[in-house]
Amino acid sequence: MTASPTRRLRPVSAGLPDFPWDTIAAARRRAGEHPDGIVDLSVGTPVDPVDPVIRAALDAASEFPGYPTTVGTDALREAAVGALHRRFGVTGLDAGSILPVVGTKEAIAGLPSQLGVPTGDLVVIPEVAYPTYEVGALLAGARVLRADTVDQMGDTAPALLYLNSPSNPTGRVQSAKQLRTIVQWARERGTVVVSDECYLGLVWEGTAHSILHPDVCGGDHTGLIAVHSLSKVSNLASYRAGMLAGDRALIAELLAVRKHAGMIVPFPIQGATVAALTDDDHVNAQRERYRARRGALSAALRRAGFRIDHSEAGLYLWATCDRDARETLDWFADRGILVAPGDFYGPAGARHVRMALTGTDERVAAAVARLA
Repeated sequence: MTASPTRRLRPVSAGLPDFPWDTIAAARRRAGEHPDGIVDLSVGTPVDPVDPVIRAALDAASEFPGYPTTVGTDALREAAVGALHRRFGVTGLDAGSILPVVGTKEAIAGLPSQLGVPTGDLVVIPEVAYPTYEVGALLAGARVLRADTVDQMGDTAPALLYLNSPSNPTGRVQSAKQLRTIVQWARERGTVVVSDECYLGLVWEGTAHSILHPDVCGGDHTGLIAVHSLSKVSNLASYRAGMLAGDRALIAELLAVRKHAGMIVPFPIQGATVAALTDDDHVNAQRERYRARRGALSAALRRAGFRIDHSEAGLYLWATCDRDARETLDWFADRGILVAPGDFYGPAGARHVRMALTGTDERVAAAVARLA
């Protein structure tokens, strides 16, 4: 008998952790039983409209029938350079420093493999971290170390190090000095630093810096890649519009790999991206919507006996009542509110929950009332 060809395939998913959201199905059902319906604050998915200026640009670019380029249009890359300078003070970029990507989750998951991290080498991720950092490392056959400071990293020499400031899920912001220390440590070891900056446009307290800011890198982008997304600040999660910026040599290598793999941002999305990067009014308006929701939810959480840690930036409140995260998840579900348990993001998050600000004003008001 001839063996089935499928028996020769390696089940890649077997080496990955459980998909986090599958583990809260029971809590979702329980929350959905509330008489006034579920308030789903578990996922940071936008609920507000896409601005008309972006939709008009999408429509205007929709007639193009040919293949777009992986590198993106000149207009997109110039708009990205302008936005990163105007919004975040990044200097020294040009068109060769920018690469559009089909959503930053896909990009992060593929970076260790596309950058050639050797099998068995080390990838550092934050102690409490967006799960895709670990998944991308595992897909490349790398080892993972959870660490936030150079003291924790010790005398290791990782191939790749992820930063995330402002953090998902904690909202923690690292100072320019803290980021600069990590960059210097990485450069001494030849470590590539990837900074996930998808929440950099949503700072509520203090100041946050891009890794490409001169106060962090001294104007030298060597070995540095910043990841930026329009999902949060422009409500474009469905558009899968993101970009990488930084070291021209690393960007060129990623471009070469992604051209072979056909990882191309659709042309209409590139047109919409230009509009989103050029217009700041819609970004400012969306930030104020989130600011109001943050104020209402944080006050309600504190009245209900919760402590909010970090959360000075981003789309989430990192809350605890000093109980196991799964117990707290059920407590919220009993009130028709779905949140994300902190253990999604690593063992250090096991006594927190993450509450997203991405509910409509009506649903946020319902959550506030239920927490009372």
